[in-house]
Amino acid sequence: MSTIPLGRLQKVSLRTAWASESADFTPWLAQAENLALLGEVIGMNLRLVAQEQPVGPFRADIVCTNTQDDSCVLIENQLEQTDHTHLGQLLTYAAGLESVTIIWIAETFREEHRAALDWLNESTSEHINFFGIEIKLFRIADSPIAPEFDLICKPNQWTQAVSRAARPSSEQSQFRYAYWSGFVQQPALASILTGPLTPNRQGNLPIPTGWNQFTLQVYVSTAGDDSAVYLSCRGPNRIQNFEHLQKQQEAIERDMGTPLTWRLNETYNRAWIVMNVPDTKPDNRDDWPRQQALLASKTAKFYRTLTPYVKPLDQSLPE
Repeated sequence: MSTIPLGRLQKVSLRTAWASESADFTPWLAQAENLALLGEVIGMNLRLVAQEQPVGPFRADIVCTNTQDDSCVLIENQLEQTDHTHLGQLLTYAAGLESVTIIWIAETFREEHRAALDWLNESTSEHINFFGIEIKLFRIADSPIAPEFDLICKPNQWTQAVSRAARPSSEQSQFRYAYWSGFVQQPALASILTGPLTPNRQGNLPIPTGWNQFTLQVYVSTAGDDSAVYLSCRGPNRIQNFEHLQKQQEAIERDMGTPLTWRLNETYNRAWIVMNVPDTKPDNRDDWPRQQALLASKTAKFYRTLTPYVKPLDQSLPE
């Protein structure tokens, strides 16, 4: 009887990948694809606002927005065991902000610090939330090093809180629904849709294209002043498809008439092509008609430009 050879999972020191917290780890975590990995663990969609942002007498390593409700998220990093100094910083942040989620990431959590976060989640306002996350690195033989986020502690009733934030009654939910309601009516979209386009209450709105191995979406931030259109590669050959498209980057960007952002994370099999749409500030409601028309026209152009490159790849794979 034949057996499949199995590798042995080996733990790798964090300093192997990141010699410095501020110079190496924080910039790595601040990348969109890595914030997405962290967001999956805690149930948030995180969007970077700033690195080394002053908050009272300290500087938060990373400041993000939770795009589900536009709330503030502060991230503190340690490439070693938790200590009292960082716990004191977290308490200072919580005392100075009315509403915030604080994420403490470390190699290992001392039991007293885990207990302190649990106590804070029980004792503070429901608008102040604390997460404890341990980060580990692993590899098999000579494979690339892979990170793993391990949720150590979380706010009480966090699942219910996330659900409440997504309910139609929330202010941000209503805001997004109103914005997308105007966007879906834009004439520029009519010729590219392959199915009904209905508004939702999220920061991202999928565009029906009929593609199987690619997803087209638009994004709008109510916390910042930006919008974007992006293509996600999916399916079993997502990385190969992305690399095939990237080889044609010069031609695609020439046809598009603007540079694009190409993001690839091979470790987690994720790839995106992003077109930012400047000159948009969604919190300016009086300007919505112009912004929605602009975003719709950019979306249509993005779709038409990519279709000749995407269609052969999409048809070469099963649904």
